[in-house]
Amino acid sequence: MAKSDFPKEEFLERQQRVRRAIADAGLDWLLVFHPVSIHWLIGSDAKSYQTFQCLLVAADAKPLVIITRGAERQELLDEALIDNVRTWGGPEPEDPLGPFGRLLDELGVKSKRVGMEVPAYYLHPHHYVRVKEMLGKALVAEPTNLIHDLKLVKSAREIAYVREASRIADLGMAACIGAVKEGRSELEISGAIYHAMLGANGGLPASTINLVTGDRLGLPHGAPSLRRMKRGDGGNVEFGATHRRYTVTIGRQFCLGEPTRRMRELYDIVRRASDAMIAAIRPGVRAIVPHEAAKKIIADAGYDQYRLHTSGYGIAPGFPPAWGEPINMFGGSTYTLAAGMVLSVEPPIFIGAEKVGARIIDDVLVTETGAELLSRFTRDLIVVD
Repeated sequence: MAKSDFPKEEFLERQQRVRRAIADAGLDWLLVFHPVSIHWLIGSDAKSYQTFQCLLVAADAKPLVIITRGAERQELLDEALIDNVRTWGGPEPEDPLGPFGRLLDELGVKSKRVGMEVPAYYLHPHHYVRVKEMLGKALVAEPTNLIHDLKLVKSAREIAYVREASRIADLGMAACIGAVKEGRSELEISGAIYHAMLGANGGLPASTINLVTGDRLGLPHGAPSLRRMKRGDGGNVEFGATHRRYTVTIGRQFCLGEPTRRMRELYDIVRRASDAMIAAIRPGVRAIVPHEAAKKIIADAGYDQYRLHTSGYGIAPGFPPAWGEPINMFGGSTYTLAAGMVLSVEPPIFIGAEKVGARIIDDVLVTETGAELLSRFTRDLIVVD
């Protein structure tokens, strides 16, 4: 993504919303570390999330300042909507916390009330400890989801990008099913998927593909392997397709030859659970409600202990290794659904000891009247002759 992907006015409106949220939280500054937050606010697509980067956002209209490694300086200047770029490192290694500390002093951050994101993947524990030490009593909050919660409801242009990602996902799934043949390896099938999506100008997915077949079918997140397909093998695939980093996920169940009765039984339960979730999704509904609808169907069938992961979650612009938003349709969720959200629906059954499993994954757009399925690809158990 770059600043040209959205009108300047849309970025400025996002920044104003974030500044208001910072002020409403009783803060003067927010230290932003998550690459998706940075991407949403200034349009940066830079790879500096691999190391130390921080966007400093004030509650008032102070210039936006980012500190990043030197290699990304020109990319930020050319492709991001940023007022001031500070860097560390370059031809020789440098501890980024030195320049960062000097920047905090220059901006007077340490004498103000400061909040900071603490994202799961993008802030090294050693850096976190040292930033806390630097700020001392100035650090009063860690509102990690402040920005994420503001962007759960997508704009019209964001939804257009999501729809294009869904079109690309369907092309990838068609390539997947077309590649399922006796003797074909899981990796070869995966290659066909990626070839189709990148050939359609899809971006690089933030998370890698899950594809399992045969006696690997009980693995919920198994990576594709050298295993070659045999007649009678069942298969499960999940992947994400992207357009300008906006992601849509899709997952389907397939079989090379006639499925066994057991395969059909598990698929039928998962399909009914997925349909129940979709029927329950609408604005104003607590996020736990669709989850409970799916959970009841799976539990009534006797498989509650095999659900193993979330029933669904918010889908965001993605940076490796993930594309998920904090909203989860899962036990204990406190979120409420709203029109404009994009959610995955994926209640599973995976029985590792039996080497079987089933899962369908679809993304939906929450509309004023319910849930709109984004994919046009069949949701039936796919039988390849």
